[in-house]
Amino acid sequence: MWTAKKLEQRFLDFFKEKKHAIIPSASLIPENDPTVLFTTAGMHPLVPYLLGQPHPLGKRLANNQKSLRTNDIEEVGDPSHLTFFFMLGNWSLGDYFKKEAIEWSFEFLTSKRWLGLDKNRLYITCFAGDKDAPKDEESAKVWESLGIPKERIFFNPKEDNWWGPAGKTGPCGPDTEMFYDTGKEKCGKNCKPGCFCGKYFEIWNDVFMQYNKTASGKYELLKQRNVDTGMGLERTTAMLQGKETVFETELFKPIMDKLDELSEKDLVKSKRIIADHLRAACFILAEGKGIVPSNVEHGYVLRRLIRRSIRHGRLLGIKGNFCRKIAEIIVEIYGKDWPELKKNHELIYLELEREEERFSKVLSNGLKMFEKILRKEGKISGKDAFLLYQSFGFPLEMTLELAKERGITVDKKVFEREFEKHQQLSRKATEGKFKSGLQDYGEKTVRMHTATHLLHAALRKVLGGHVQQKGSNITPERLRFDFSHSEKLTKEQLKKLEELVNEQIKKAIPVERKEESLAEAKKEGALAFFGEKYKPGKVSVYTIGDFSKEVCAGPHVKNTKVIGKFKILKEESVAAGIRRIKAVIE
Repeated sequence: MWTAKKLEQRFLDFFKEKKHAIIPSASLIPENDPTVLFTTAGMHPLVPYLLGQPHPLGKRLANNQKSLRTNDIEEVGDPSHLTFFFMLGNWSLGDYFKKEAIEWSFEFLTSKRWLGLDKNRLYITCFAGDKDAPKDEESAKVWESLGIPKERIFFNPKEDNWWGPAGKTGPCGPDTEMFYDTGKEKCGKNCKPGCFCGKYFEIWNDVFMQYNKTASGKYELLKQRNVDTGMGLERTTAMLQGKETVFETELFKPIMDKLDELSEKDLVKSKRIIADHLRAACFILAEGKGIVPSNVEHGYVLRRLIRRSIRHGRLLGIKGNFCRKIAEIIVEIYGKDWPELKKNHELIYLELEREEERFSKVLSNGLKMFEKILRKEGKISGKDAFLLYQSFGFPLEMTLELAKERGITVDKKVFEREFEKHQQLSRKATEGKFKSGLQDYGEKTVRMHTATHLLHAALRKVLGGHVQQKGSNITPERLRFDFSHSEKLTKEQLKKLEELVNEQIKKAIPVERKEESLAEAKKEGALAFFGEKYKPGKVSVYTIGDFSKEVCAGPHVKNTKVIGKFKILKEESVAAGIRRIKAVIE
């Protein structure tokens, strides 16, 4: 029988035979990408290499990447949508292109040695073409050469078969998607791949990055053409097992069984939402990066996932706190393959229990007020929704869900106007930050990144060798650097840090890069506190004079003189034993 583990291994073995280096999953928390809060696809950690920087392990890569997206959060609860998921992927960094990528996709899907799917049930979509780029006849012809007839190849517009760019500019290109006919009856005469009726099951997506969108809106051909593919582990496992939903596979069934045991009501969608959301929350907390439920950025997303789970637990009639009970099962299911779950299991349980206690009070008070308003006014206005949020801490998303369940429409214009005034941080932290796309590595962002290396080295000189990087986040406006240290920094220490960093900038030191094994890098004194990601083969080591030497994926400036003046804005605690510095360059 097919299992998720068997599918993952078969996928990686296949691409290993095709001379791909197998790389580990990167963290769910991107280190150097300011456009996203979480890693939404396997390509995020590869951004510098997709943009042309040589990868230490070559031009062909493959892995199973932990990914998280909340853009489809309202769809969770149907048979296949998830917030957290595993993405099997392979990449060509300026090496092979459409022909090989499509031929290998076909071979893996249909060869009896690999998945052995019936090629007669395989349907394909390609880009239809528009004023910006031509119809992707090239991909279609490759599919036809493999025996897929024209009547099973469909052409779609950009919204369906085009990838990127994430921002206004950047690499992008057409994609070709593979669907498998489940054998169900068509829902109507217009039923085709991409229809959500369940007849066509999306298996795989091959993205061909061959254009760059310029600031003027033109699409120019790229010098380095890349391939970026993705196969959802959960969805494909369900299909191979003949299951109608991902929640029936071994990845979710023990969780669903426990929810059946705890629940008084049989609300399938609520159970699926809890299973998905708490799995996502467990993996976020397992990163050990100091992220806890809060009202901004990563913490806001984490809080929303946990609180949605708790509310659906109430709908199911679950008595008392239950998040830890579900988390224990999640750790049991995934802990062997993802050791960070077992390593940080106490942290996971503690934060879930704390948030459940906090939210129980919020939920109780908010629900009472919701019902009071409804009885008095017979509706929930936009201002009422904002009152619930501002006065009771009752999540706006929850007000909308409750209203929808009662058949009530909230005045969205009023709602948005009131909400906009007080929710800027949350909005910035979530909207537009969950797209799967290459970020625009602007000059200032790159300067910020090199500055974090100088800051890291300075911290170790001022505070001691116990200091280790615990995470970083960079935007064009500021850099944020998390590090291990148990005490608040003094004004004198902060001043010394600024001085050390600015001294190195003024010295105009060349930033040198070389490739070597992780063992060699460490022997030379390079810092590599995220070393588990770099185990296979060679790594990139960046050296800044005799001040800093780190293993890193880049990108960096060529010389420190271009960085600008470094200034610390704030120093604070984010978790036990972890401090955070926010800084800018002027």
